[in-house]
Amino acid sequence: MNKSSSSFWRKLLCTLCFLASVIKQSNSFPYSRLHNGNLPGAMMYLMRYGYMDTPHSHTKSANLLSRDGLRDYLMDFQSFAGIPITGELDSSTIQVMNMPRCGVKDKVGREVHVRKKRFALQGSRWKVNEIKYKISKYPSFSSMDHADVDEEIGKALMVWSNVTDLTFKQERSGRVHIEIRFEDGEHGDGDPFDGEGGTLAHAYFPVYGGDAHFDNGDFWTMHESRGTNLYQTAAHEFGHSLGLSHSEIPTALMAPFYKGYEAQIILHEDDKKGIQALYGVKPEPKKAILPIHLQPRSFGTTPSPIPTTEEAISQEELCNNATINAIVTVHDGNTYTFKGDAYWKLSNDAIAEGYPRSIALDWDIPGNLDAAFTWSNGKTYIFKGKYYWRFSNMVQDPGYPKLISAGFEGIPNHIDAAFVWSGNGKVYFFKGQKYWKFDPDSTPPVKNTYPKPISNWEGIPDDIDDALKYGNGYTYFFKAGLYYRFNDATFKVDEGTPSFPRPAGYWWFGCQSIQSQDS
Repeated sequence: MNKSSSSFWRKLLCTLCFLASVIKQSNSFPYSRLHNGNLPGAMMYLMRYGYMDTPHSHTKSANLLSRDGLRDYLMDFQSFAGIPITGELDSSTIQVMNMPRCGVKDKVGREVHVRKKRFALQGSRWKVNEIKYKISKYPSFSSMDHADVDEEIGKALMVWSNVTDLTFKQERSGRVHIEIRFEDGEHGDGDPFDGEGGTLAHAYFPVYGGDAHFDNGDFWTMHESRGTNLYQTAAHEFGHSLGLSHSEIPTALMAPFYKGYEAQIILHEDDKKGIQALYGVKPEPKKAILPIHLQPRSFGTTPSPIPTTEEAISQEELCNNATINAIVTVHDGNTYTFKGDAYWKLSNDAIAEGYPRSIALDWDIPGNLDAAFTWSNGKTYIFKGKYYWRFSNMVQDPGYPKLISAGFEGIPNHIDAAFVWSGNGKVYFFKGQKYWKFDPDSTPPVKNTYPKPISNWEGIPDDIDDALKYGNGYTYFFKAGLYYRFNDATFKVDEGTPSFPRPAGYWWFGCQSIQSQDS
């Protein structure tokens, strides 16, 4: 060993001894940003996130690494992070190490380097399918109020319930499976936060309690690129709370690094396989099917006959004229659109196989609906004329239909559209040139300042067909086969290429040809 090499490794040994003495005082502490050549900082990072063994406080010495020892640890990290594997503390490695990220270790226990499955399971799971949670401490440095936080946390949990048989229930007090807190610095678990950037949050696996902690020093936001998006971060952390470790696939939700604001969370197949290995695949919703000889109830109108397969509106007709009556996303995450006596289930980019189907047979309500929306309690409300029905996914709740005037005081009959606006969580009803805001927590639920002109919603036309609050945070308005994407942050129709409105047949229903009336 030459003199320069001997000097380097003596320094490395001293560094390890120093780290051991520091960790003796605290199991974990905030880390500063790394810079070129910051070897101790890189070693701290590798120890914190499970790539290097942490020196125990009771040891009297630190093992001397071989010449290739640190190189192997760096290569392991680079392989996991999906960056060039050089074994050097180069600029790409430093850049990734400085990215905001989850505080949970990438390596849990002594993992093998080659997995038969790409997804990583920590080894514990909840033994029940209904998971209760509560938010004990809300963020103090945020653009959101408590109701906004509740909504974003609920959406983040729904990311996992959409692909499994899990359900989540928020509690305000008492014992729960997952407790959620926004904390500053050292907060009692030996894993302190570091303020804005750096470690954003950490969560415990089910065997350790499942709780999720978020750094109160970060600026938490919704539906915008500034700050840190709570929906994205929480969805990742709840993956840990349910039993998933970090994924080495960079595009997976369970990858450890915060990738910046994304309007819509789409689970990677790796995420789905991991969570379904723990909790199984989501079963198909049970459908309320009427015997073929029964007629749908008329409720004061002349009932239309139940359509046969030959009489049902075909997908080709939907593509030829993409005008719809209603569209809604129900509690289990499925989106349905209604037209005439038929309905379709939407996939990510087209119509699901096996559709259209009969509204009367599957939903037990008349066709030619007016509007529909799903409330925060998971219930879906469907409107026609002066009546409305309430559903749990596709199963009709008993005791319906009811009069709109009885259940939605201040809202007119024969509405055009209904949706929950993400800007404030209230229900909005549109009819003709006017709209109403419905707040069930207020008395009366509709203020005397309503109705107001639809022109307040910049770029939205009168006499719309329906509207939908979609899972990506935007509100979509539909009229005459076209759709408008509304930016809730700027309160006007969004900008895009191509511009809005766009043909719904092509962008929503997967039609390959765009008819002239839709262009």
